[in-house]
Amino acid sequence: MGRRVKTTRTRPTLLSRKHRKAPNAALTSKTSRTVINRHHTLQKKLAQAVARGDSVTAEALEAELDANGGLEWYQQASIAGQSEKRGGDSSKILMDWIKEVQPSIKAIDLPSLRLLEVGALSTTNACSKSPIFQVTRIDLHSQHPDIMTQDFMERPIPTDDGNKFDIISLSLVLNYVPSPAQRGEMLRRTTLFLQHTKLENPQLSALFPSLFLVLPAPCVTNSRYLDEKRLIDIMASLGYFLHRQKLSNKLLYQLWIFKDQSRTLKFKKEEVRGGKSRNNFAIVVE
Repeated sequence: MGRRVKTTRTRPTLLSRKHRKAPNAALTSKTSRTVINRHHTLQKKLAQAVARGDSVTAEALEAELDANGGLEWYQQASIAGQSEKRGGDSSKILMDWIKEVQPSIKAIDLPSLRLLEVGALSTTNACSKSPIFQVTRIDLHSQHPDIMTQDFMERPIPTDDGNKFDIISLSLVLNYVPSPAQRGEMLRRTTLFLQHTKLENPQLSALFPSLFLVLPAPCVTNSRYLDEKRLIDIMASLGYFLHRQKLSNKLLYQLWIFKDQSRTLKFKKEEVRGGKSRNNFAIVVE
């Protein structure tokens, strides 16, 4: 009988216990970034394992995600990162753009525009406090009774304008979607939920219907497969044109105005930048 070889199983890399506090504990900026980045990395690896039919690896990755706190812990880190103390409320940028064309935003004489906030984490952000918006909030794993637990990709497509929206917010949502094709489908699907509402202020009216999109800046500025031109081409194919954008050190904020969906073109995963230091974020439209 041959010599028996001793085998060892590699244990998943877990966050240190000092970082895995109770869900309601205050998180430092560094810990929040660690939780978020690790979660994104594991989700990406899980999607790749599922795509190639590797059930063993997928099961191990799911276990590691669960050991690191899962979606609930990721959301707590995201909430901490978007707190007012850290200046993380991305909707403030959107409200600043709106106030440029409608300086006095009061409930009187203003229509109640319908906003669908996908991936909502807070009910007290700038948009929620604005009288101009009637906000519908959804998230995969709601942490608040005023946020509906729902997957946007499974939300019933509205059949009349009464159930459509004037603006949709995808703030740090698209980058969480695991595959390039699913990201493209999410963007395409937003067009089915938008309606045209006429407002007395023509400058304000020109901002709707629209999509408020926020991405980590490197998704566009340092991706091997996506740059600003390609993103504009993809969005134009879906019926969007870029109205405003702001680039910070970490985030890219964009307001896309929806006109009418033209013929959707196909966009494959193609290299637009060379270099070893690029990331692999991509959007595919099939």
